[in-house]
Amino acid sequence: MPEFRYAKGRVMESLAYITQEMNEFETEYVSKTWQEYAADTKLQKLIDRTIENILTAVIEVSGVILTEKNISAESYSDVMQKIGDYFKFDKTETEILSKFAIQRNRLAHRYLNFRWQVVKFYMQNKDIIKKLINSIYEYEKSREEGT
Repeated sequence: MPEFRYAKGRVMESLAYITQEMNEFETEYVSKTWQEYAADTKLQKLIDRTIENILTAVIEVSGVILTEKNISAESYSDVMQKIGDYFKFDKTETEILSKFAIQRNRLAHRYLNFRWQVVKFYMQNKDIIKKLINSIYEYEKSREEGT
């Protein structure tokens, strides 16, 4: 089997994209209430899509690192669990990372009755995603310096 190589610089580009999306969420949506969300279908789509974009990109980048390290994963939840383990997150943080994959699927598959729960889960736990992004950034930076 040929060796897997992600395009050089692509992880850093993805991290920049994730950061941009997270910043958009912080400036535009973090203060929105259930009432505002429920009353405005356009706002729902924007919030849902922003969170989905963040989580999809985080899962993708995490999968790339695991693949490079020859760590296999069976599902998105498994990817997030194993990336948390790889970066030595504590048990609670790793479980939350794993739950983010489930939340991403709820948005991607449009489980209508769970969408606001996903938004709240993201708002309550986004610092763990930030910690993961910082860990991946440091990992990539050290790899670039080593080459």
